[in-house]
Amino acid sequence: MKSERVILGIDPGTTIMGYGVIREEGKTPILLEMDVLNMKKLPSHPAKLRAIFEGTLSLIDKHLPDELAIEAPFFGKNVQSMLKLGRAQGVAIAAAVYRDIPIVEYSPKKIKMAITGNGAASKEEVALMLKSIFKIKELPKDLDATDGLAAALCHHLQVHTANGNQIESPLPKKKTAKKTDWATFIARNPDKLR
Repeated sequence: MKSERVILGIDPGTTIMGYGVIREEGKTPILLEMDVLNMKKLPSHPAKLRAIFEGTLSLIDKHLPDELAIEAPFFGKNVQSMLKLGRAQGVAIAAAVYRDIPIVEYSPKKIKMAITGNGAASKEEVALMLKSIFKIKELPKDLDATDGLAAALCHHLQVHTANGNQIESPLPKKKTAKKTDWATFIARNPDKLR
């Protein structure tokens, strides 16, 4: 495996597409860029899909990523929203395929679990963890940007763990209680024996 890789992470959407780019220096991820592609003012769904394709190509040409990590669509009740989100993801993937970039897809739950240790974490919790990990001074107004960054970091963590290269977890270390035997417990708590 290369000692230095660039990973582009994308949180697909037809109104806002979040993205984050990291460069690995050994086991250390370095933030290169994080932002959103805003398509709110575009007149039609096809215009938005074109913007996603061109925006993704532009990011690929700028950063020359080795891999694309993309968030998989989640299953919701609104079928039309699901179809639009699936198209947005497909167009971003098509741009990566067009530039011969390998693609890895992660579920939202997997990304949240990798970043916070909780698969049901909120966007805000993910953003705050990324702020701490990358020492970001100010979070972006639109947290779709941090969702894109989370996809990239998730892939970084998965690759290093899968290759047997255990890396420091970005999660704060928990204090573990010292294990004691019954004799020690009884000696420390004689009043509990009645």
